[in-house]
Amino acid sequence: PDILLPPLTPAPTLLHGRLVTFWPYGAPVDPDDPDAAPWEAAGALLAELHRTPVPAGLPAMRGPAKAARAVALLGAAGAHPALAPVLGAWRTLPAWARAEAPVPGVGALCHGDLHLGQLVRRPAPDGPWRLIDVDDLGVGDPAWDLARPAAWFACGLLPPDEWNRFLTAYRSAAGPAVPAAGDPWPRLDVPARALTVQSAARAVTKAAVAGRPLDEVEQCLVDACARMGSLPAQVAADFAK
Repeated sequence: PDILLPPLTPAPTLLHGRLVTFWPYGAPVDPDDPDAAPWEAAGALLAELHRTPVPAGLPAMRGPAKAARAVALLGAAGAHPALAPVLGAWRTLPAWARAEAPVPGVGALCHGDLHLGQLVRRPAPDGPWRLIDVDDLGVGDPAWDLARPAAWFACGLLPPDEWNRFLTAYRSAAGPAVPAAGDPWPRLDVPARALTVQSAARAVTKAAVAGRPLDEVEQCLVDACARMGSLPAQVAADFAK
């Protein structure tokens, strides 16, 4: 309860043949005030989540499966020119990052879909930050939860100061996904690449279905995929390890 927003009732309710859960209102991150983004809170909450003992019977974190689904849906994009770089980058990833093999190593309790939209203040409007959306919660590589901001930083879409705030807060709270000091990228590289491909695949699919060109952010993601796919085979293999 100090990490995740708890539901109003411990069990779901059957409504029109479907199970429905009810949750208290929390004040979300203000998208119009990027300077107030709670990067420190996000890093600290993630670190605490990753240090939490894994409950018995928990399924695998769905992050890699969601990335694979985004790539599979690229069929809706037809003959889009961005298909080749996105699929080329996807092929450089190891099997576990493509949801084709188990995640190596000992798993941690992971959120599975971390971004700023997954934080709310409860009670609103000034209560402590809590994580929401447990659909993808499970056992996996904790570096995956750092991968989306890492990918945006690597693509030039997240300023270095904001990335450093997030990473420093995570490390200060003893998060296990990266070393306490030194270069974090040996641990973050593969998950960040996978999230870049996932985001690019979704962007290309949406643009193709809407019949519009890629916007500036979407093109940055595709360009990053092109750089990833152009690595020599040995370098890509080293990254995959």
